[in-house]
Amino acid sequence: MRNTERKREPDMTAVLIKAVAFVSIIIMGYLLKRAGFFQAKDFYLISRIVIRITLPAAIVSNFSRITMDYSILFVCAIGFLCNCVTVAAGYVMYARRTKALRAFAMINMSGYNVGNFTMPFVQSFLSPVGFAATSLFDAGNAVMCTGMTFTLAGMVIGEEEKPSIKKAVLNLFSSAPFDAYVIMTVLSILNIKLPSVLVTIADTAGGANAFLALLMLGIGFEIRMEKEKMSHILRILVVRYILAVFMAVGFYFLAPFGLDVRRALVIVSLGPVSSVAPAFTGALNGDIETASAINSLSIVISIAAITAALIILL
Repeated sequence: MRNTERKREPDMTAVLIKAVAFVSIIIMGYLLKRAGFFQAKDFYLISRIVIRITLPAAIVSNFSRITMDYSILFVCAIGFLCNCVTVAAGYVMYARRTKALRAFAMINMSGYNVGNFTMPFVQSFLSPVGFAATSLFDAGNAVMCTGMTFTLAGMVIGEEEKPSIKKAVLNLFSSAPFDAYVIMTVLSILNIKLPSVLVTIADTAGGANAFLALLMLGIGFEIRMEKEKMSHILRILVVRYILAVFMAVGFYFLAPFGLDVRRALVIVSLGPVSSVAPAFTGALNGDIETASAINSLSIVISIAAITAALIILL
């Protein structure tokens, strides 16, 4: 995979300034919500704009600047397998506990919030090649976190008899970012270029993705925890991030890809839990409040982890 325009390597100060800017946007969203400027329902409005407009546009924009190498398609499988590892870890960790706890851990320790969280970092610090690799990882990630993990967790507690492949496929292709991944990957492999006017539109809309995604995270940020649930929350997060660090180190030193792709794999592996985890937890009548706390805390941890990784790697 080759990119036609490569970003200049940022120094440590630039990385820290950008990370502070990202955190500031998240804090701004949170404070504006507390001040009443945003309502809880605004999270869903901005989420729809990000998922259906700005993120697909950013995918089109960045894929338009690369020539696809067939070997990079393996990154899709990596995204899928990383989910399998975290789902299995959640199951094993609570193997001797109730079925409900096993299902809870499977959902809330797996999945990667790539589109809303990781993409802004990648978009700002890595080349279009790194962005494309992140997108391909998310395509594999989406197979699990948009339905398959939920189905497996449902099987554990007895609400699903077998995985629904048809349902998973329909969920995937009803996702605008996933459709954009597939279309742009095929066009890149075939070396088919989009008209320049479409690329310009995508550049403009995609440029807003990072800001809106981070603002949305701030609006949705909420941590409400009961003391007796703290050990449960910490256990899941500690195991999740121990696995993430091992994956990140393994990808950087062992993956048979170029530097841009290996950097992207490090960043996505340190990303937070999938943003749909609390919703799927609720669908299985699980503890939504604890799931939301895990999700929000994973954002805080991932900001620190990805910033540290960028300082080391760039």
